[in-house]
Amino acid sequence: MKIVLGCDHGGFELKEAIKKHLIKMGYDIMDIGVYNTDSVDYPDFGERAAQMVADNEVDRGIIICGTGIGISIAANKVKGIRCALCANEYMAKMSRMHNNANMLALGERVLGKGVATDIVDIWLSTEFEGGRHENRVNKLMDIEKLRVEE
Repeated sequence: MKIVLGCDHGGFELKEAIKKHLIKMGYDIMDIGVYNTDSVDYPDFGERAAQMVADNEVDRGIIICGTGIGISIAANKVKGIRCALCANEYMAKMSRMHNNANMLALGERVLGKGVATDIVDIWLSTEFEGGRHENRVNKLMDIEKLRVEE
């Protein structure tokens, strides 16, 4: 599985820890930055990572900022993206099982590295259930289509 990682300065340390963990687990990682803690704008990195997922350059994306809120909002502006901001393993599992989330957002300033890597592991290993949830996910995509057409 090919995964894009992106962050702003507030998510740099956690991105590096997650990257190391995922490489150790055998995942193919594309790190689009940042590469230090110099201040940058999270929308740039959330949008870039989301566009890579939407364009099928990668299978999934993980993005990180201080809280995960701003970067997840940026990612969700890209057509075809369902980015879930998760603060625990249950949220991560449900975001995949019920929402077929193709991106995960995390907050470095609200999560410890151990909890964050557990969230990532659950999120990557959980499959979409489909069934009754498929119709709901399709409705989400229909809302997006209506927005674009207006």
